[in-house]
Amino acid sequence: MKILYFAKFRQIIGKSSEDLEIPDSVTNVGELVEYLKERDQGCAAAFSNVRLIKAAINQNHVPLSASIKDATEVALFPPVTGG
Repeated sequence: MKILYFAKFRQIIGKSSEDLEIPDSVTNVGELVEYLKERDQGCAAAFSNVRLIKAAINQNHVPLSASIKDATEVALFPPVTGG
């Protein structure tokens, strides 16, 4: 699965994307975030406040409870503001 990191998350983690084999026990975006936090200090720092994480699966915005079963790409990004 391709994981994409955007904006502040990309800066903290130090990369814009990575391809990972995700364990079968990780079934939704929230569990994916927890898995990433456990395996990487940069992810742990970037995702320390779960309320600030927005996600997209295959380029469609989803809640953290969304299933990643058929996902080929998961994007993680902070809230976006405009003006």
